[in-house]
Amino acid sequence: MMNSYWKESVNETNYPSLEKNIETEVCVIGAGIAGILTAYELAEQGKKIVLIDRDRCAMGVTANTTGKITSQHGLFYKYLVDTFGIEEAKSYLEANEEAIKHCKQIIDKNNIDCDFEFQDAYVYTNDEKEVSKIKEEVECVNKLGKDAEYCKETSLPFEVLAAIKFKNQAQFNVKKYLSGLLKVLENKGVSIYENSKVIDVQRKGELYNVVTGNGTIETKYVVLTTHYPIINFPGYHFLKMYQDRSYVIAIETNSDLFEGMYISSDSPGLSFRTIKDGDKRLLAVGGSGHKTGDNSVEMDENYEQLEKYINKIYPDAKVKYKWSTQDCVSLDKVPYIGEFSKLMPNVFVATGFKKWGMTTSHVAAKIITDKILDRDNKYEKIFSSLRFNPLKNYKEFGNILKQTTYSLVINKIKLPKESYEELEPGTGGVVEYNGDKLGIYKDENGKLYAIKPYCSHLGCELSWNNLEKTWDCPCHGSRFTFEGKAINEPAVKDIEFYEIEE
Repeated sequence: MMNSYWKESVNETNYPSLEKNIETEVCVIGAGIAGILTAYELAEQGKKIVLIDRDRCAMGVTANTTGKITSQHGLFYKYLVDTFGIEEAKSYLEANEEAIKHCKQIIDKNNIDCDFEFQDAYVYTNDEKEVSKIKEEVECVNKLGKDAEYCKETSLPFEVLAAIKFKNQAQFNVKKYLSGLLKVLENKGVSIYENSKVIDVQRKGELYNVVTGNGTIETKYVVLTTHYPIINFPGYHFLKMYQDRSYVIAIETNSDLFEGMYISSDSPGLSFRTIKDGDKRLLAVGGSGHKTGDNSVEMDENYEQLEKYINKIYPDAKVKYKWSTQDCVSLDKVPYIGEFSKLMPNVFVATGFKKWGMTTSHVAAKIITDKILDRDNKYEKIFSSLRFNPLKNYKEFGNILKQTTYSLVINKIKLPKESYEELEPGTGGVVEYNGDKLGIYKDENGKLYAIKPYCSHLGCELSWNNLEKTWDCPCHGSRFTFEGKAINEPAVKDIEFYEIEE
């Protein structure tokens, strides 16, 4: 049950690992939705492509989404107008609206069965203070050319004070969609490699060597779609982005379910959508977000809060699936898409989707394809990955610097208050062990698993995630198994692991 519905609905892929040195024209690193779509767009243009992933295709963040395909990204457009201006906000809106249409075109062209259906999308509130914000958002969106509606009635099983409605948005099964696209890529001759961790990208004149543990890919173009870029310099994304975790449950109920997709305007908010599951429907409910690595959060409570909430509405609700994910958020809340750095020509990046990767991945694939083909793209300016405007969110920029300083310096010189003897079975933490500072997990049988509790990315002290039994980095969102294996970017190197005995 601790798995996403999407993962359970489609068989895992089984592509080979890279075991030799090869050459290509474009190497796409990261086979989630952004990487697969970019490979698809480039293959449509006849490019020779290698698509490579550290795990199985579409099994990371993409497989843990809610699967909403919408240009409605919360109450966002008033913010965009105030921050970037009307033209840039309009560009963002149009790019995401086009993404919905393009997704449907891809599905129709390739006959992909992925439960795609058009749905209206709503941001709603039951907070009097939020009503004026929704009215302002409706007015703003209509000025940008989208026909948004202000309404007080929805098909939700509870009353709302106000909502903004976007018509003709969509939802689908993302794993079925990408499974179909991978078959298209195979037919187009794209080389796909799984379980092949990229550990470095080295410049070699006008070319690049993409280095893995068992083979190197020589390529002219590199596309980084690894959720969080695995290269630190000269992109500096660790200074202009952070990661948030959020949680989803899918429930079964005998009650009739509603039409539409919903998200509340308050933070962290609640998200609702239905899922086709054979001849019935499940309800996916998301929310309970927090920053990755925030050890002040009781992880177990995130699912409990969602379950308690939904049981008030559907007393017969049965939880069928649970999953969590994390999303990269840029300082100014707009994705970074395009050139990675002027110092690394022909390297491109797509990141910072802020939980709206179903549309923005389509946007990214188009922009990056146009960049490689040396074509203009009318939407690339708003998404430019070369921008760096921390003052647009100076508070969050300050939080990033504060957290990094705390984890890199202060935490390292502080001795743990707890010793390993105090750990209960099934728990972990940064503790004292024979005068040393270690990250230790004690399993249900009392066996100890120890690591040096410092992230292999930039060295921040890790936090223990007791819900998922992982070590999480509060600075940049890297995550590791209790045995020290890197499972989430930006870290690519594992942490030294060793067993100890009491």
